[in-house]
Parts: sequence; C-alpha cells; structure tokens
Amino acid sequence: MIFPIGDDQVHGGYKPIFTYLFLGANILVFLYQVMLGIGNNAFVMEYGSIPLKIMSGQDYFTLFTSMFLHGGWMHLVMNMLFLWVFADNIEATIGNIPFVLFYLTGGMAASLAHILFNVGSTIPCIGASGAISAVLGAYLVMFPKSKIKVFVIYLFSSIFINAIWFLGFWFAQQFFSVFTSSSTGGGVAWWAHIGGFVFGAAVGWVIKQRSVESSLVA
Repeated sequence: MIFPIGDDQVHGGYKPIFTYLFLGANILVFLYQVMLGIGNNAFVMEYGSIPLKIMSGQDYFTLFTSMFLHGGWMHLVMNMLFLWVFADNIEATIGNIPFVLFYLTGGMAASLAHILFNVGSTIPCIGASGAISAVLGAYLVMFPKSKIKVFVIYLFSSIFINAIWFLGFWFAQQFFSVFTSSSTGGGVAWWAHIGGFVFGAAVGWVIKQRSVESSLVA
C-alpha cells in the first residue's frame, strides 16, 4: 500500500486559505460526530446524501452537507491527507474564491454521479472524497509532471512518482473497483470518485487552455 505525503509546490500565487479551512471544517465536524456517540447514526441519516430521497426531490441540501461527514477515523485521515497534498496547488493557481466554487461544485457533481448509478439506494453517501477526487482530476491535467512523494508501507520508505502515473493509477483503480466491489450494504462510493475526478479533469483542462490562450495573447 502507498499513499501520498507531499508534492512539488507552486511558488507564489494565492495562499491556500480555503484548503486549510476545509481541512479544519472536516475535522471539526467529525469530532462532533464522535461526540454524538450512537446519535451519530441519526445525524448521518439526516445530513448524508440518500439517492432515493434526492431522486424524489427531497433533501437537496445534503448534497452539500454530506461532503463534511465521515464514516470513521481512517476515512477522515485518508481524505484529509489527499486534500492537504493536492488542493493547495490548485487554490494557489486559480485563486481562493474560484477554488471554493470548484471544490463544492466538484463534490456535488460527484454525489450526483453516485446517485445516477444508485437511484433506489437508501444508504447515505458521505465523505469529502468526491470533492477531493475533483481536485485530483484537476491536478492531473494542470500538473501532470509534478513529483508526488509517496510512502510505501511495505518498504517503509518514500519514493517520488510523476503525478500522471500516480493519479492515473488511482483513477484506474476506482474504475476497476466499480466492477469488482459490491456496495449493496454500504462501502465505497466508487462512482462518486469517478464522477468527481472527471469533473475536475474537465475543469482543469478549461483552466489550462485559458492559461495558454492568455500567454499567446500576451
């Protein structure tokens, strides 16, 4: 198993204020979930995004609130690690407010992708991974040659991998898992990961094209 612990940083640009605010918000909400104890189940049912309800025209607000809920410590830690490694470069490049809009819209797009493939599900979908997947998609397009520092547990050491290989493999893994995993009783919302990533890649491509066009005009 490998996981990212760092990357090439964008020098200059906007300070990644909202990247850290999203980190803090997710952690605080999860701590509140822990404090609820057994009441957390009702909390997740109320604020998690349930496909059947969304398809019935109910609880649209959960497309937003579900992004800040997590199912356990490992779920939170892995999501926040990916957010910390990849999101700051996106925010530094596109700006603070555009990043907020991108992150939230990416999370909602990811939730809608999950709902589209699970229209009758009554299982709440929660987690920041959809929005973070959008960040990963944009990162792959905008910084394909960036060096990602990953920690290899089996070797107990770190190595550097180009973003295009690390994130390309990550996306392939999500897509492959759709056909090899069962989510009938809950689990990972693979389509949310895929939908978020595709959304982020599309936005990243538009941003990159505009940057190229601006350079040509200048």
